Amino acid sequence: MKKLLILILLILVQPSYANDLALASIKLPLGFHISIYAQAVPYARQLALAPDGTVFVGTRKNIVYALLHQSNNFDHASEVLTIAQNLNAPNGVAFYNGAIYVAETNKVLKFPNILHTLPKIPKSIIINSQLPEESWHGYRYIKFGSDGWLYMAIGMPCNICQMSNPIFGTIIRMHANGSDMQIYATGIRNSMGFAWDPISKQLWFTDNGRDWLGDNSPPDELNYAPQANMNFGFPYVYGNNIPDPNFENKIPINDNFIPPAWNLPAHVAPLGMIFYTGHMFPKKYWNQIFIAEHGSWNRTQKIGYQIILVKVNNSKAISATPFATGWLQGQKFWGRPVDLLVLPDGSLLISDDEAGVIYRISYH
Repeated sequence: MKKLLILILLILVQPSYANDLALASIKLPLGFHISIYAQAVPYARQLALAPDGTVFVGTRKNIVYALLHQSNNFDHASEVLTIAQNLNAPNGVAFYNGAIYVAETNKVLKFPNILHTLPKIPKSIIINSQLPEESWHGYRYIKFGSDGWLYMAIGMPCNICQMSNPIFGTIIRMHANGSDMQIYATGIRNSMGFAWDPISKQLWFTDNGRDWLGDNSPPDELNYAPQANMNFGFPYVYGNNIPDPNFENKIPINDNFIPPAWNLPAHVAPLGMIFYTGHMFPKKYWNQIFIAEHGSWNRTQKIGYQIILVKVNNSKAISATPFATGWLQGQKFWGRPVDLLVLPDGSLLISDDEAGVIYRISYH
């Protein structure tokens, strides 16, 4: 009986010990610190912030969470609530005018006045059910732009192909009530992160390049879309407008394809991105881009599994360097960063759909 009790205790304490051990392997610039903001958030993906500091978390399974905190203490979440379940891959979450918006693969839900009802959950409203149902690249990433439109990425349901439906391979937008859905940008294989420059109010986004052109080709991308109706070249070209071998004889004449603002290494899988709008970090980080690299899945030698910092100046990307590393140890990974969020105190949250946690990076 005594041996059984000891075994049970060891099992119970193992997750906490494992998290502490893993966090020690994360490398950050001097003065930065990483901690666990919330545990038991399985398959955590996109993050959204409410004005009172409540954090909403979409997932790649069927649940959406709300992370509560006490007063102005943003060291860790005080409670993890389930606010929706039995959904179809509710990856996308966005907060706007008192409501949380949730993007499933095939529709967008709205939970109105949710901050006034928690922990009770208001009944959801379907604001748009006109999205494609294909599950390949079917996770939806959403944010409200500075123009008040709800933006969403619609990935291509393939590795490399053409589709007759023009909605695939785009970033679209719609009004907050789901009406007037329109295409904003095209020629995008699979974007899982975008954000607006806080100064210029112009859009930047990540894009995942195709597979099976080798370990080092094509590059993944950071793109800049300051206006509507720009075409970023997929499936015809990649990188700096290099013809794709599958489509080099099908490139439309006189198409003005937009090259990336920055070429990232192939297969790092850039997902969520933000401009750092807080003031906790040193000034050199203000209004610069952080990108979560989810990590390669079919490369001979794994890469990615980190947070990078992209410095921008006058709407041009000028450098990209690692900021937080250590989720990949040799050729084994224990975590996969997905999305990023700046809390009201200026600290940075990172979701991890492999470890099922939310990290917090602070500076002091």
